[in-house]
Amino acid sequence: MLDPINLEIGRIYKSESGRVLAVLIRILGDLDLAEDAVQEAFSIAMEKWPIDGIPKNPYSWLISAGKYRAIDSIKRQGRGKELLADIASIEKNISTNSHKPFDEEKSIVEDDQLRLIFFCCHPALPLDSRIALSLRDVCAMSTAEIARAYLLPVETIKKRISRAKALIKKKNLPYEIPSSTELNQRLDAVLRVIYLIFNEGYSASSGEEHIRKELTEEAVYLSRKLAELIPSPESLGLLALLLLQESRRESRVTLDGDLIPLEQQDRSLWDQKLIREGVQLIQHAVMSGRLGPYTLQAAIASVHALADSVQNTQWDLIIGYYDMLLSINPSPVVELNRAIAIGMNKGPKAGLSIIKDLLKVESLNTYHFTYAAQADFSNRLGLKDEAIKAYQRAIKLVRQEPERRYLEKKLSEIL
Repeated sequence: MLDPINLEIGRIYKSESGRVLAVLIRILGDLDLAEDAVQEAFSIAMEKWPIDGIPKNPYSWLISAGKYRAIDSIKRQGRGKELLADIASIEKNISTNSHKPFDEEKSIVEDDQLRLIFFCCHPALPLDSRIALSLRDVCAMSTAEIARAYLLPVETIKKRISRAKALIKKKNLPYEIPSSTELNQRLDAVLRVIYLIFNEGYSASSGEEHIRKELTEEAVYLSRKLAELIPSPESLGLLALLLLQESRRESRVTLDGDLIPLEQQDRSLWDQKLIREGVQLIQHAVMSGRLGPYTLQAAIASVHALADSVQNTQWDLIIGYYDMLLSINPSPVVELNRAIAIGMNKGPKAGLSIIKDLLKVESLNTYHFTYAAQADFSNRLGLKDEAIKAYQRAIKLVRQEPERRYLEKKLSEIL
């Protein structure tokens, strides 16, 4: 078992490595060099911190350690005189106390992590590679976690990341932010990255925790910055969605970290300030006359947020939003969520019928949520054997411990 300091270092890695990388790549101007510097910095931390203690500002310490390790590496290789000169000039302006940029130079995109996402989302890279690279570098998601987020094999994600890095080298893509007129070319990919960062924090793909608070907070922060930079309907829609989902955080797990399903959540714990802000943002987005996928998902979240119970939720309205969402952004997961909404509105038999058809879809027949929904509707219909088999299948597929415990509890209730 890891000692408390090593556990804390692991937590710091999850929460800070993306921010540290964002600063180092701006300083060094080289993705591979910056990635190596981050790993070197954390290796040094693993050696020194258990002895010396964790510094008051780990973020600043890691940037400093990574920067000087990178400089040492450049010197050992006898290259990079111009780069070293640039580093010397940049060092004068470095301040590592906040999310703000560390130099005085004005930039269209002032936040380092948002800069890094825009860089990773360069239009010269394939869209799927842009997103995979961003998730790996910005929020330190493993290839396995990214694969689960996409419902794809790990090897597929590895290839996407490798392809992106190879193209960056081949095309010699500079670490720079495009002009304001070019930002929109990267907007869709940037929105997708922030959305997936939040999803991994909202319901972790694996591990001991259901919620990764550091990721949901980072995604909300980045979404706010993006909405300020580019206040498009979908930027506002994404921010609305994240705020509405984040508003329920305190009610979604017990003090012991166990999952609390929607119907059992204490709605008095929902953050009404975030809900009001989210609803206002939806109204602004809708006034544009263009309803994109994030605005529609936010509209669905708002129906849940404004209902006083599961029974009094406007499920017919949610189904209508899902129909609109499928028409512009077809997705197996959206199909599954729509099936669940139909089951809640028209009865478990109607929902179960659709879910059985969806189990024929390759990406959904290895997805634990599909079997969990099948089990729930089967149990409500009194189909005990079918419910047991579906719960057992869901338990085999789940990778997150709180969800596993919840499914095991539901299974034990009907055995």
